[in-house]
Amino acid sequence: MMITQREQQVLQHISFGLTDKEIANRLYISSHTIISHKKNLREKLSAANAPELVRIGFQLGYLSLSE
Repeated sequence: MMITQREQQVLQHISFGLTDKEIANRLYISSHTIISHKKNLREKLSAANAPELVRIGFQLGYLSLSE
């Protein structure tokens, strides 16, 4: 499943444990937009919650331990 570049950025920030507001501030978008991106990510990756999103992100190669 393909995710957008912005969704990948949001996923990366989720993996760092940032809140929606913190992610929004770093990406210069609204927290409502972050909520939408997270919803889209959960649907695309069939994840129930943020920890599962991170696990799947690593499995699919969207996330890595090195930056």
